[in-house]
This record gives sequence, structure tokens and C-alpha cells, in this order.
Amino acid sequence: MGAARILIAEDEHGISSFLEGGLRAAGFSATVVEDGSSALALARTGEFDLVVLDLGLPTRDGLSVLEELRSTGSRLPVIVLTARSQLDDMVAGLDRGADDYVTKPFRFEELLARIRARLRVGGSAEETEIRAGDVALDLLTRRARVGDDEVELSAREFALAEVFFRNAGHVLSREQLLSLVWGFDRDPGSNVVDVYVGYLRKKLGDDVIATVRGMGYRLQA
Repeated sequence: MGAARILIAEDEHGISSFLEGGLRAAGFSATVVEDGSSALALARTGEFDLVVLDLGLPTRDGLSVLEELRSTGSRLPVIVLTARSQLDDMVAGLDRGADDYVTKPFRFEELLARIRARLRVGGSAEETEIRAGDVALDLLTRRARVGDDEVELSAREFALAEVFFRNAGHVLSREQLLSLVWGFDRDPGSNVVDVYVGYLRKKLGDDVIATVRGMGYRLQA
């Protein structure tokens, strides 16, 4: 079974790049379009499992895309992502068939959880466990195991561990990890990544995550 395919319809380049990178790091296939007409055309192809749809798109707005999509009988899951936090816009999106609604600014882990929930409801294939050595992450229960022992991880610890596991053997910079786990608008000078890597080492094993001097961290494959 292949990775679930996500269509990102977002015209703000910084946000779309952030989403594309984060979803691919989480094991999804991601495609970005920057206007409503292209979003509608691709959503109709049947090649995607879910759409993350911004409302303020050029050529035609997200509500128009959503309404047209639903009028043809499409049940493709759609999560609306927008800066419009007013109640009227939320209600309009849900009335036109949106499955969920996330407002900017947002935390990537929240959006990721909502995407996974929609895909489970829709029956799209997604792997439920990822492993590295004797450490395993259960993506459905959001729990970790070291050998036969279950380990408690906070939501943020699990999100960071998942990014490492999805990219086992690859060096990830502090900036990449900060963006993917804490959000695209996080202070790049924060030392929160180092702190949480320390937490993971204590819980999963000191040798699971290696420091690559001057570059970042790497999960030992």
C-alpha cells in the first residue's frame, strides 16, 4: 500500500512549502497548487485521498471549489485551512461540505492529527507502525515501545520522534525540526529542539539519536 496522497491548495508559498515538507516527513505524498481552478481540476482526478484547502485562493475561492466538488457527488475529505477565523466563514465552509476546519496560525501536529483522523474515517491506507531497531511508534494509539516495554511520550515528543523515524539515517537540522514540529513561525533561536531530543534519549535510549556536529541530529537507522 502506498502513502496517502494529499493535495495542498494554498497560495502563500511559505505555508505551502512548510506543509509539503511536513507531510512528506510524516510519510505522505504531497502535491501543491496555488489557485482554485487547479485545485478543483486535480481534486476531480480521483488521484488524491484528502485536500487541505485554503479559502482565499486566486481564480476561484476555496468555498467555490468546495461547493463545486460536492455538487458532483465527490466525497473526497476536505480540511479547510484559512486565516478567516470568523464564525460565518467556518459555518459556510462546513455547510458546503468541509470535513474539518483549521485556522491560521496553526500547529502542524494539530493539522496532522486531523488529517489522520479524516483518512481513517475515509478508509485510506496508512501504515500504523514505524520502527527503528527495537523502538516502535504506534501511529494510531500515539504510543512508543522499546522492546516489550511501553514508553509514555508527550504529544510533542511523539511528533518529534515521528519526524526522526520517517527520516531514519538522514541528518535533520535544528531549523528543519523546529519548523516541522513546532510551526513555521517559531523563533529560530529557540533551544527547544535540543531540550526535546534530550527527553527522547532518556526515554528511547541514549544511542537512538546521534548528534552530527555543526549540522543537527540523525536517527540511527
